[in-house]
Amino acid sequence: MYLLGCDIGSSSIKASIVNSETGLTIASDFYPKEEAAIKAIRPGWAEQDPDEWWEHLKMAVRGAVAEADIRGEDIRAVGISYQMHGLVLVDRQMKALRPSIIWCDSRAVPYGEKAFRAIGEDYCLSHLLNSPGNFTAAKLAWVRENEPRLFESVCKFMLPGDFIAMRMTGEAVTTVSGLSEGIFWDFRNNRVSDEVMEYFGFDGELIPDIRPTFGIQGELTAHAAGELGLKKGTPIAYRAGDQPNNALSLGVLNPGEVAATAGTSGVVYGVNGSVGYDPLSRVNTFAHVNHSDRETRLGVLLCINGAGILNSWIKRNAALEGIGYEALNRMAAGVPIGSEGLSILPFGNGAERMLENRESDCSIHGINFNIHHSGHLARAAQEGIVFSFRYGMDILNETGIDIRIIRAGNANMFLSPLFREALAATTDVVIELYDTNGAAGAAKGAGIGAGIYSSAAEAFASLKKIEVTEPDALVRDKYLDAYSRWKNLLHRSQA
Repeated sequence: MYLLGCDIGSSSIKASIVNSETGLTIASDFYPKEEAAIKAIRPGWAEQDPDEWWEHLKMAVRGAVAEADIRGEDIRAVGISYQMHGLVLVDRQMKALRPSIIWCDSRAVPYGEKAFRAIGEDYCLSHLLNSPGNFTAAKLAWVRENEPRLFESVCKFMLPGDFIAMRMTGEAVTTVSGLSEGIFWDFRNNRVSDEVMEYFGFDGELIPDIRPTFGIQGELTAHAAGELGLKKGTPIAYRAGDQPNNALSLGVLNPGEVAATAGTSGVVYGVNGSVGYDPLSRVNTFAHVNHSDRETRLGVLLCINGAGILNSWIKRNAALEGIGYEALNRMAAGVPIGSEGLSILPFGNGAERMLENRESDCSIHGINFNIHHSGHLARAAQEGIVFSFRYGMDILNETGIDIRIIRAGNANMFLSPLFREALAATTDVVIELYDTNGAAGAAKGAGIGAGIYSSAAEAFASLKKIEVTEPDALVRDKYLDAYSRWKNLLHRSQA
């Protein structure tokens, strides 16, 4: 018996197949093989074609099924993880009307800030747990004002995972977790926020039907099953944004547990058992995968837009052609801690929430032409990303998230020993590395939703810890000196 997990990322679409009896991932594939393009036709904009996600998903699923050497009909349930906060608009024929405005697009910041003042800061923070900021509701408001003729044709708005599920099942549905990440959910009254809908002038018919995060959300149509190489009627049994899903993948479900990722963006995600929020909305609070009106489980999310995308930029533009990430890590490791005075602020990928939605550029400071080379740039990039994690984690601590252990998947920047060492030393936190990924987590989520597993504990019993990085007291002072220099540069840049 097998489970399929699909992870709809901004850099690639991933598919993993899990043997439900052993809990082991038997095959994975992703597409495209090079990082997917993000279209930025204006400064601060970021869009992707949702129909391309579907095309890439077909390739990834078929590749994973072939690698597993199983029949598509052997897959019993499908789970979906997806890039959060995006906006997809479809017409009555369920066709996408425009490119998706994705998570790192900054155009809607003024709409969210205006709504925060007009609806009322106290209401937004106590009911929505966030400012409307640059999230999905504000993006929909931008379309309503700037593309009014297109807006008249909108039948439903969706998050990226909703769109993929709709292509699979023919049904437009969403989840409470998804609506909360779009800043549509009223936590105090446990319903869609009338105040948000009325302020922006949105008709309630625009919202898809609400289904549980774990549970049958629809079944594969004959057409979709044929395109994916699967069986008609296979249930879609789980859906969540990539960060709540990553937390699930790592067994982070209870108050005080913390997960992290460092892909295109960097995220630290802690679970809270009581309602709380950051008054400045520098970190954000959403419904976790196991949140209910009976048991409060909220995910407090620190997001740093400029993380792995900086490392990728360094590899493409500052390293010799053909250099891969492992070689780049070795180059960085050959440079002393602190990069001999070189510092990089990694904020060049849209408005940064932890900087109060300021859209800051990436900047490099302290270059000495007689000392620094590409290895210094590689190290300063990784240190700059680590320092942005530390800066944001201090904000998380202010909200009551006491971070002592971070769980992370063995992927992206956590593959770098230097990154793990620097993060542990700079934050005085233990880093636990696990052999998992978001697509595998979504597959097990589907197993829970389809009733194949009785609980998350059963689903993730096979989760394997593969490495632990303890804070190294011998290097801590050197990292803290470099962090102090970096933080001073950040404050000056924000003045």
